[in-house]
Amino acid sequence: MFAIHILISLLPVVFFLTGLVLIDSYKLVRFRSVLIALAAGMVAAGAAWLVNNGLYGLLDVDQVFLSRYIAPVTEEVLKASWILFVVYADRVGFSVDAAIIGFSVGAGFAVVENLYFLSALDAGTQTWVIRGFGTAIMHGVATTVFAVILRTLVHDTARSKLGGALLALAPAIVLHSAYNHFPFTPAVSTATLMVTAPLVVMLVFHHSERQTRSWLGTGFDTDQELMTLLMSGDFSASRIGQYLTSLRDHFEGPIVADMLCLIRIRVELSIRAKGMLMMQEAGFVPPPDESVRAKFTELEYLEDSIGKAGMLAIEPIQRWSSKELWQLNMLSEREAA
Repeated sequence: MFAIHILISLLPVVFFLTGLVLIDSYKLVRFRSVLIALAAGMVAAGAAWLVNNGLYGLLDVDQVFLSRYIAPVTEEVLKASWILFVVYADRVGFSVDAAIIGFSVGAGFAVVENLYFLSALDAGTQTWVIRGFGTAIMHGVATTVFAVILRTLVHDTARSKLGGALLALAPAIVLHSAYNHFPFTPAVSTATLMVTAPLVVMLVFHHSERQTRSWLGTGFDTDQELMTLLMSGDFSASRIGQYLTSLRDHFEGPIVADMLCLIRIRVELSIRAKGMLMMQEAGFVPPPDESVRAKFTELEYLEDSIGKAGMLAIEPIQRWSSKELWQLNMLSEREAA
């Protein structure tokens, strides 16, 4: 019976995560990244046990108050730590990536938490059904909500990173706390979560895939236009070309040449990264390209040669958003693997 309780309490969240990975059309999140996120969630669960026990003794509150008002805050903050790192390091490109990484962290947390309760409680099968299909999924969904909102807020450059993190944390904490209030019977709460969680995740996936296709289309057009301009050498025919020409009045010739070279390499890498995404959506595995590593090495050299003032000067032509930075990170990781 103990083995059955283990399966009931752990398998639902694992199956849910597996489903998320399988339905991702672009396969943007590597298996290694999922495993790291799972491990991060497990570490967060251990840290949460220590923090919650410490606060329980320090604040002299009962278990009900702890589970409703303190644990949701401490646990969501700890689960958020890894997501904050990968999002602000531009290693998460789209909402669907954030959803998978977020749920992976929540799943790792839930696995450790349920294993702990399995060792500490002598409860019936109904308890483990509720913990497996309810509490575990809640941890995954709450962290997914945080990750998706944070990824969306990254585009708002007027907002500080701390402000964005707090805004994203608020709904995750509220969801967690609301679940722990048990406004309905545990069985009803679990059934409700089992129905709503897949619907919410599917909406996120649908929106993200539309967003990805739109970005690929407009991004390809922009990259091709800029590449054509650079290859032609006729800068007088467009506003971008005129701006490039004006740089000669402010920077030495060799620096301007390095600027043009850097822009060209960035565009080449951008086109390759978008092509990789399209191939992956069609079910093909793009072959490695040894020249890509050399391009990244050259980029580092050119950035040092141009300097901060020069890099700021080319921003109006090629302002790199978090998606463009993400695609460079993605391409670098794929070629290094």
